[in-house]
Amino acid sequence: MFNVFSRRTVLGAVVSLAVATGAAQASTATDFVNSFGGRLVQVVNSHESLDQKKKEVLPLLKENVDITGIGRYCLGKYWRTATQAQRDKYISLFDQVLVNTITDQIGSYQGVSFRVTSTAAIPEGERVNALIDRPGQPEVNMQLIIGGNPPKVVDMYGEGASLRMNQRGDYSSYLARHNGDVDALNAALERQLSHHQ
Repeated sequence: MFNVFSRRTVLGAVVSLAVATGAAQASTATDFVNSFGGRLVQVVNSHESLDQKKKEVLPLLKENVDITGIGRYCLGKYWRTATQAQRDKYISLFDQVLVNTITDQIGSYQGVSFRVTSTAAIPEGERVNALIDRPGQPEVNMQLIIGGNPPKVVDMYGEGASLRMNQRGDYSSYLARHNGDVDALNAALERQLSHHQ
């Protein structure tokens, strides 16, 4: 129902998290990406089973991606009108949807490589630009936004679009059609998760 990330963008996001070697300048963001990304690339490019890859990637995502912050942003103005119980349930569901979407994609890729093209300070933190190379497919240009202390991934840009902005638009449209009822969105996310199993 809700397309959190396209298949191509998910690959770019996962691999962009692995933008490690070759950074032109040292920074907190590139140091963070070196550590987090090095572990992710090992998992993505390994010959382990998909189930094992998912088990290894899950704690990395939860530790290094600001899932709560991204989820809150995606809910937009409806975050302010939601009750605490609705917020808690939504964040729990959003966490599962996001993690499922990312981990579902990692098993089909191997031989992925990348190179950092630039890093820049921005109001949200730091932007790391990278080109991701996949065997037999066009390069993907990705931007990864790193912010906070300790640093975490707060947004990702692929194919010219912010992932959290796209999701916010989807959720806002859904909520506008359902009179701003966060319970309706939560029910829709639960249905999406039940179809995933």
